[in-house]
Amino acid sequence: MNRRNALQAAIAAITAAALPAFAQDGWPSKPITYVVPFPTGGTTDILARLIGQKLGAVLNTTFVVDNRGGAGGSIGSELAARAAPDGYTIVGGTVSSHAINVSLYPKLGYDPIKSFTPVVLIGANPVVLVVGEKSPYKSLKDVIAAAKAKPDSVTSASAGNGTSQHMTLELLGYKAGAKFVHVPYKGSGPAIQDVIAGQVDMMFDTTVVAGAHIQSGKLRALAVSSAKRIDSLPDVPTVAETLPGFEVLSWQGIFAPAGTPKAIVDRLNTEILKILATPEMQERLKSLGMQPSTFTPAQFADFQKAEVAKWAQVVKATGIKLE
Repeated sequence: MNRRNALQAAIAAITAAALPAFAQDGWPSKPITYVVPFPTGGTTDILARLIGQKLGAVLNTTFVVDNRGGAGGSIGSELAARAAPDGYTIVGGTVSSHAINVSLYPKLGYDPIKSFTPVVLIGANPVVLVVGEKSPYKSLKDVIAAAKAKPDSVTSASAGNGTSQHMTLELLGYKAGAKFVHVPYKGSGPAIQDVIAGQVDMMFDTTVVAGAHIQSGKLRALAVSSAKRIDSLPDVPTVAETLPGFEVLSWQGIFAPAGTPKAIVDRLNTEILKILATPEMQERLKSLGMQPSTFTPAQFADFQKAEVAKWAQVVKATGIKLE
């Protein structure tokens, strides 16, 4: 009897160990939804379409990009958090949706850590402060001086409340002792267009979105949020050159609903890192001012936890709360 129980236990253990492999062998058998919690035209959307197309070819499936903008990425992220953890839904997570929002929104419909399984950190880059080509502001000092001289006179767009653009602005105002008017949009695309048109004075955004407009002359770059100047904009000073110690990095990653099989998460991480390592993608990301990552899912999870803690401190210092 004991021998039979031991044999049954051994068979059960072997079967259990094989299940992830069998589950992975049958995946994917249908299209995968790539939720982008922002409108088209922004950084997250651009990267989703780049990666989704290449990843679909590798996995022999189709990635359907589903743009669900609003509330600084919270609406689309909540949708993804509630999806079945079967490997057929992933979401483009950002520093906003998966690090900042939890401290800003008291009624957030998901937990950025508990509701998701980190898949891959795509990369990080600074944001750049831009104004329209006809703007009277020629430097960051001009902007700060104008805001101090006449509070609430300088307007700044963002992709939405709680986004990295918004929080960088709030941190700038806090460090500079100046007050700006925040003008939230439902994504970077429409926000940057109004800066170009002169409807809003300025905006912090990534070089992924602003780079082409800076090169065309439609936007003027005043400062970058990194600790050091960046290669793609070597003549643009850092905010830290005016406000020592200032640094903000915007990052992009991919998450899956919590409970997604580890075999699927590991496969996605491996294949996406291979795509990011290709000369074509390295050059593309470099041109966008983004440093690609090589993090494993576990390393990405540790990075995300540190970011959540960091931005909690910033929100507390600035006293911002959103409903």
